[in-house]
Amino acid sequence: MRHVQTARLCRRGFRILHRTATSQAATMTLRPGQTSSEDSANEHGWAEQWLYVVAGTGTARVSGRSVRLREGSLLLIGKREPHVIRNTGRSNLVTVNIYAPPAYRRDGEPLA
Repeated sequence: MRHVQTARLCRRGFRILHRTATSQAATMTLRPGQTSSEDSANEHGWAEQWLYVVAGTGTARVSGRSVRLREGSLLLIGKREPHVIRNTGRSNLVTVNIYAPPAYRRDGEPLA
């Protein structure tokens, strides 16, 4: 078992929380108007991403389709799906993300 307190970690951009051989958890906090990366590294072609909105509002553009995000939203981003997350609200957009298998190194850089 692994228990991670995330409250203080949700105040910063992208942060890896923990990983196992088969999955990985991270938090992402976007300030109002901020977006996640749109580069090809954000496609993580070998991993699915589950994105859960803890707080805030925004939009997700995944493979050319858009969806609104709000507290309680759960979004599955498939392997090789280009995507960008945008904070459209007035407060921070805070998400918890699960990658299966792991997609990032401990420092937040994509796995090669």
